[in-house]
Amino acid sequence: MIENLHQHPHSSSLKHSIREETEQWVAACYQCGKCAAGCPVADITDMAPNQVIRQLQVGDEKHDNNALQSMHIWLCLTCETCAARCPQDVEFPQIADYLRQKAYEQKIYNKDAKDIVAFHESFLNSVKMTGKLFEVGMVAQYKMKTFNLMQDVKNAPIMFMKGKLGLLPHNVKNKEAIRRMFEKAETKNKAEGGEH
Repeated sequence: MIENLHQHPHSSSLKHSIREETEQWVAACYQCGKCAAGCPVADITDMAPNQVIRQLQVGDEKHDNNALQSMHIWLCLTCETCAARCPQDVEFPQIADYLRQKAYEQKIYNKDAKDIVAFHESFLNSVKMTGKLFEVGMVAQYKMKTFNLMQDVKNAPIMFMKGKLGLLPHNVKNKEAIRRMFEKAETKNKAEGGEH
């Protein structure tokens, strides 16, 4: 029997909040595996896209946490191969994006994703502070969070010579409007019970 979202208006299940926030219905997935067959990271992660969705379909706290703690949501390239192959038009990249944010807010993400989470934080902080990605500032913050100080250091001079690394932030009009967007999102998140 196909589950109707409106039959469970008070459910705290993650699948219902995914439906409300992303308009993606995990119950539509019938586990054909076409997404997993085309996923470029399925072989190097803990779960394939359909397995993450299956965890959500169960709808209890244990399985929701399994989905939130999956490494796959952090390794997802959002290449849309899974969505293009899905006979039910389930857009897994939207679901993965939502799950990443929820896992981050609840601080229950996979411990192996700590460097990816540090990059995520550094990227967002850079945009919040300068209005646009400031590569050098973002990399500096990322290095301080992860202590991967020498990682990719030999690429910096090459990128600088090609004009890919500016020493100063880009000039962006109305940085204050961008800051207000972040503040509005943070306020909304706090109202919904998030921590960040």
